[in-house]
Amino acid sequence: MLRFQLTWACVVIGVALLSSTSVHAQLPFYTDDADTTAKGKFHLELSNQYDWLQTSSFPGRRQNTTVFTLNYGLTDRIELGVNAPLIKIFNDRTSLPGNPSGFGDTQFGVKVRLLEEREGSKVPATSVVFYVEAPTGSARQGLGSGLVDYYLYGVVQKSLTKRTTGRLNGGLVFAGNSSTGLIGIRAARGQVYTGNGSLVRNFTPRLRLGAELFGAVANNFDLSRRQLVGQIGGGYALAENLEVTFGVLGGRFPASPHVGVQVGFAYDFK
Repeated sequence: MLRFQLTWACVVIGVALLSSTSVHAQLPFYTDDADTTAKGKFHLELSNQYDWLQTSSFPGRRQNTTVFTLNYGLTDRIELGVNAPLIKIFNDRTSLPGNPSGFGDTQFGVKVRLLEEREGSKVPATSVVFYVEAPTGSARQGLGSGLVDYYLYGVVQKSLTKRTTGRLNGGLVFAGNSSTGLIGIRAARGQVYTGNGSLVRNFTPRLRLGAELFGAVANNFDLSRRQLVGQIGGGYALAENLEVTFGVLGGRFPASPHVGVQVGFAYDFK
């Protein structure tokens, strides 16, 4: 499975190096930005996250998740997106399930940019995003939820200085759950509330670094159905259209990874 994932990554990176335009991305952060892909253009992201799980996930010990995301600018303010995770779960050696692997649930979404940030104005850039997640992953193997999920969230983005940008997201999974493999709120009935924020600074024209905090809770506020993850990371632009990203994260509560690392890239097609 790891060889398959690395092969896919090499193929996509090879294609990406053949053309150029300007890149925008929020990887490695889960906090979304208010930007949308330009009309008629494609934006590609690939990230690989390796997590050591909480003891409550036993017999699951570790999880490797590779997420492929493709966005398309339908207009200059409306973006369509699809993403699908490739998951491998490493269970305890004594467990019968072995180490299942395969594709998880697939998301289809639309982002609408409502307001742009203007110089001298206190009004932030804002967007709204709606996703439907189809149960394409195997629930029996723990790769999918077995449910159709509906997720709506808003994005607020503000330049705090010329180099520093703050972003806030708040949303609601109003049917289904928020799990990806063994990570996320899986067994909830009802709604899941999410909130996250990031602070990112451009240290040089090529290097940006930042931090974020992500949280989620089921509507019954059960401790076993809470998620809290912090991450530090950033990105380095190899070319005008290609950025390599990296992050280190840690979490609390059963729905979070104990600790994890993430690498990826973002690319804009002509």
